[in-house]
Amino acid sequence: MPFKIVIARVNHETNTFSPIATPLGAFGLLGPEWGEHAYRDQKGARTAMGAFLDIAESIPEAAIVTPVAAMAYPSGTVAGDAYHEISEAILAAVGQGCDAIMLDLHGAMVSEGADDGEGTLLEKIRSIAEHVPMCVALDLHGNVTEKMVSNCDIIVSFKTYPHIDMYETGAHAGRLLLDMIQGRAKPVMRWCQLPLLSHTMKSNTSEGAMQRAVAAAKAAEAERGVLAVSVLAGFSLADFKDAGMSVVVVADNDVDLSSTVAERIARQILDDRDGFIYASEPLAQSLALAKELATGSGSGPVLLLDHSDNVMSGGSCDTMDVLMAALEAGLADIAVGPICDPEAVAQLVKAGVGATVRDIALGNKIPRTGERHSQPPHLSGVVRTISDGDFNVTGPIYTGSTVHMGRTVVLDIGTADIIVTEERIEPYDLGVFTSVGIDPAAKSFLLLKSRMYCRPVFVPVSKGLVECDSDIGGPTSSNYANFSFRKVRRPIFPLDAD
Repeated sequence: MPFKIVIARVNHETNTFSPIATPLGAFGLLGPEWGEHAYRDQKGARTAMGAFLDIAESIPEAAIVTPVAAMAYPSGTVAGDAYHEISEAILAAVGQGCDAIMLDLHGAMVSEGADDGEGTLLEKIRSIAEHVPMCVALDLHGNVTEKMVSNCDIIVSFKTYPHIDMYETGAHAGRLLLDMIQGRAKPVMRWCQLPLLSHTMKSNTSEGAMQRAVAAAKAAEAERGVLAVSVLAGFSLADFKDAGMSVVVVADNDVDLSSTVAERIARQILDDRDGFIYASEPLAQSLALAKELATGSGSGPVLLLDHSDNVMSGGSCDTMDVLMAALEAGLADIAVGPICDPEAVAQLVKAGVGATVRDIALGNKIPRTGERHSQPPHLSGVVRTISDGDFNVTGPIYTGSTVHMGRTVVLDIGTADIIVTEERIEPYDLGVFTSVGIDPAAKSFLLLKSRMYCRPVFVPVSKGLVECDSDIGGPTSSNYANFSFRKVRRPIFPLDAD
């Protein structure tokens, strides 16, 4: 008989403070991919689901069922009907009977009616497939919960941020599941949840406390009997009870070993807790540093990273605070990419290439949840380029995929070339600029609405980097004082000092 494996992908990092809605249509260019379309979408992809498919196809007589592949950019709470439809597709596939389940999840999804999106889904799956072996791959920013750990056999998360090991994480989790199925291992899992609400800006795995924590996890995986160790930074802007850091350890038939390793690494993280907290400096101070770096030695632009409006954490991609402050501070020769403003795009396209436009209201049009709001600035300039906004990613994140920025316009205001798009896009590839005729390496400054994803591509062509946080707060600000946390468990550091 065929060995039936259900494989699915559901990825959403929910920023409950984000003003961007998350309906079903947000999960893909035209919504989720279903059934055979989900298979074709993920086959060959450098994702955990892509790895799951490769592993499953190595099993003789495997029958692979792919009910759904759904990924939405980080945004606000997932609509209840969207969550239900995606979940029901997976439950229906499992309900028809299967021999294994492999899930590519995020770990920080909050839905209407299900604060613990992944935990609730896994609990429902377990209720109809009590003894079916199941592995789960998670994002490093997952908020792991009791429900998640209790309702699957194996959890493995990314070990990199920026995330360049999605496929490798799926391969790791899938190998362990295969070993379990074939009797080579008996995975047991333990989890330590930490009273620590870390900042995303401090989850860069190439430096500081997070690098040390991941190094400890990798070292522990070399110990006899340890199958996987995951350090999850959590995602603090998903305001629900279990947001925060955690450690998950999978051992081979040794509960005491998994507990000991989890507690050891959790203690290291707690002892190093100040290293997971980010303090934003005043914007004027950041821009003064940028001007100083621009006059220093070396070639290439200075990067201005507007992490207060980071698309990959639920930002609106339309706040203008950092750009306007940079112009006021005298910075010039700036390339800005991108600002999402469909209304402005329509006006600029209508004006046409070469047209001079005056007093166009740009950005600051999406209300900011719980924050002071700026009015759209009125800018004048020349329309330099109009594009369909499509380009292919050269890597290393989402290599080979096509980015759809929607209709895209370059507005030259003299001191800055502003890329204006119809869609929210994280600038994680040079194509954001080169696709519209801008050489980013030739500019004095690049203003990027990004925290980490831009770094592997843009740092090598730059002469310096400055992190910029809006003084009045943005949807993804690193200043927790800008947000009203209501659901996260307390006490928790740094909201509670002790």
